[in-house]
Amino acid sequence: MTGIPAVVPDVPDVVRAKAAAAGAAGWLADLPAIIAGLERDWAITVGPPYGDATEALVAQAALADGSPAVLKLLVPRAGDQARNEITFLELAGGQGCVSLLRADLSRSALLLERLGPSMSDLKLPLAQRQEALCAAATRIWRPAPGCGLPTGAAAGRRLAGAITRLWAELGQPCSERAVAYALDCAQRRVAAHDAERAVLVHGDVHQWNALRSRDGFRLVDPDGYLAEPEYDLGILMREDPEDLLAGDPRDRSRWLARRCGLDETAIWEWGVVSRLETGLVGTQVGLQPAAGRMLEVADRVVP
Repeated sequence: MTGIPAVVPDVPDVVRAKAAAAGAAGWLADLPAIIAGLERDWAITVGPPYGDATEALVAQAALADGSPAVLKLLVPRAGDQARNEITFLELAGGQGCVSLLRADLSRSALLLERLGPSMSDLKLPLAQRQEALCAAATRIWRPAPGCGLPTGAAAGRRLAGAITRLWAELGQPCSERAVAYALDCAQRRVAAHDAERAVLVHGDVHQWNALRSRDGFRLVDPDGYLAEPEYDLGILMREDPEDLLAGDPRDRSRWLARRCGLDETAIWEWGVVSRLETGLVGTQVGLQPAAGRMLEVADRVVP
């Protein structure tokens, strides 16, 4: 348990691409030493990584008593991603999301409870998925003033900046009208931010981030914001693009608004912003065909 692994772990291609985009190639080479140090310091044994991770190296682990756990090593990036995720999980306390067992900010490392299969693996119907995701998200939403997490206004500005930059860098892979519409929506959500109404939100609520647990499903991989709760439901608006294109896209935002007692326009606008930004990021790292479908929807929903 104290020796350094002989080879670099089998890091998923998407994680490698994101590490390269973040200028963190050295982190990939350092992974064997990082894992060996955590095995020693936390008295854990680290097993094989999961192949479907997209934001971090995520591997099976076992505690000293044999209890199952999960080790997550985040790709180092500028900003406070690891700090924000740790803060979020501490505040949520396992309600609607995975429980945090240990954390080391200096190594961007989290030790988490091990949950069951993802909602995606279970192949649940869309309506059942949306209901379960809403149920998990609503368990998380709570006031958390002064916790230091970024606000919904900051999230809106970040997303708008990423859209503007990536659209130019990637050779304009969607229409200028779609970009203008998303930037207008982002501006309105930034202006609408209300610190008194803001709650703890996960920030990336979708079926790959929802794992089976003893109490339904729990969410993993939070971004962590203090924002209007509609932000989380906007993520559900970007997912399942084929379904959105099959009918009136606003049927979904109307249902989500009724289900959670929230504002339909805010849900729709966050969906417009999140969909375009995710489509562009996915295009950057080669996450196809999902990214292309999101950009297709982004073009189609412009009024």
